[in-house]
This record gives sequence, C-alpha cells and structure tokens, in this order.
Amino acid sequence: MNSSPPPTIRRWSRSAAWALALGLAVSSAQAGPVLDRIKANGRLVIGHRDASVPFSYLDDDRKPVGYAIDLCLKITEALRKKLSLTSLAVDYVPLTSATRIAAVADGKVDLECESTTNNAERRQKVAFAVPHYITGARYLVRADSPIQELTGFEGKTLASTAGTTPLKAVIGANRERLLGIRIVEVPDHVRGVEMVEKGEADGFVMDEVLLVGLVASRPDPSRLKLVGKYLTTEALGIMLPKTDPEFKQIVDAELRRLIHSREANAIHDRWFVQPIPPKGRALGLPMNYLLKDFWKYPSDFVPN
Repeated sequence: MNSSPPPTIRRWSRSAAWALALGLAVSSAQAGPVLDRIKANGRLVIGHRDASVPFSYLDDDRKPVGYAIDLCLKITEALRKKLSLTSLAVDYVPLTSATRIAAVADGKVDLECESTTNNAERRQKVAFAVPHYITGARYLVRADSPIQELTGFEGKTLASTAGTTPLKAVIGANRERLLGIRIVEVPDHVRGVEMVEKGEADGFVMDEVLLVGLVASRPDPSRLKLVGKYLTTEALGIMLPKTDPEFKQIVDAELRRLIHSREANAIHDRWFVQPIPPKGRALGLPMNYLLKDFWKYPSDFVPN
C-alpha cells in the first residue's frame, strides 16, 4: 500500500514550507519599531515597581532589584548580542498598577518587569512573554484575626490594589455571593498592608507571593498572617508592546533558554528561597508545582 500523500497535499506542503521560509526571512530582515529604536539609540527602557517584593522593588540605595528585574537584565544581554551592539544601556521608569499597561501600550517602556497577570483583557492592549511565575490571590489579616476565608469578611472591610486582577475578582465574588463586603481600592500594595496593621481594614487581598514578600519586609512580620484558599490562579509575565513581533520573539527565546538551562531556577531560588535585601530575610518559597509543570513546556499561551 502506497503511504505517500496525494500530489495536491505534497504541492500544498511545499507551498506552505516556502511561505513559512519566506515569512521568516522577511521577519528577520525587517526589525519592528522597538528594535529599530533600541538599535538607533543603544538604550532599553525597563518599567519597574517600588514594592512588588520579590519581583520588582527598590533596595536601600533606591535601585530596582528583584526576580523579574534579573530576568529582564538577562533579556537585555540577549538583545545586545542579537543586535550586535557593543553595549546596551538600561533606563528605569517607575510604574504603578494603574499606569503600567498604558505605559507599555503607549511605548513609554519596552519591558515591564514586575508581577503582572497575563489575561485576555490585557492581551488586547499589550503582549506577554513566557510566564515567569504562577500564583493565586489570598488574604492578609492580622495575626489575631479569626477570619479564615472570604466569607469571614462578610460585612467587613477588605482592601486591594487598584488596577489588579485580585481586586476585580473579589468585587465579582462579593457581588455574586451577596457578602456585603466593603471593598477599598488602595494605590499600592504597601498601603494595603498598612491598613491591615492599623485596623483600618480587616484584610488585604493580593497575590500570595506578593503578600509573603510584603510581610517579610514589615518591621514585625509576626503581626500578620495569610489565610484562605486561592481566589484566583494567575500566570505572571513580562509585558511588552504588541507592535514588534520580532522583539517578542527574542524575549521569549531568551526566557526559554533560561528555563531549559535551569538558569531561571537559580534566579528563582535567589529571590524566593535565599535571604534578600534590604532586611536579609528569606521568603522560604520553593518553586511551586504549578510553575514546575508549566516550565516543562514553556509557552506564552495562557488560557484565561
């Protein structure tokens, strides 16, 4: 029995192969707007946060540091080599939860290096690289609080950071379950923690990993605790403009290289397992099974 494909299929396969090869050739020959600008001025603009421990925050010298910052510096070096530049300077631009998406979409930053959730709504405006972390939202309360789950906040005050997916999720859950929670939007994560410490809010809902980092940075971490099951499950990734597919291709290729070589694992452990600045406390968060599984076949595809 002849197992060869019919002539029409063979012709289509050859045509498709030629089209793919031509497309790749055109892509490699024509840099997009981000790469063009980087090549022209020899500078990469990185957006960062001041308190997203351990992803992106400021050390005692007011210098941006963190897990996502280290990954972005690896990407910077990969870009320098790819573009055959002798050097590639980095300009840092501070962002907030409310300003970060517009800053990327408007081309004010090239890479947003922090703890932003990749979801369908945001992908309409920006692109995301291969996820560098997977987490979920939980609740921060005072150590003496009896609250254990979302229902425990019924009739009470719960804070969350403006422009975040946990805020959107808790607003939806509160409405659907008729809990009567007073939800307060705060401008940044630190303000949310302060409200809990001062008794101005009964809890603060945010990504678990950020809450762990925030607690570790407080003067007395024993005054606070995390409670509850995951309200959300979120893949966090580096944001970049949608206008330059070749730029994204370089970013994703470097992240996959870091993952396959296990350099990413070492960077992860530096920030999640070992003591970190400024207080030299360790978060004690070994890589979770969700990220381990995802990194077996690293992709920029996220289902939500």
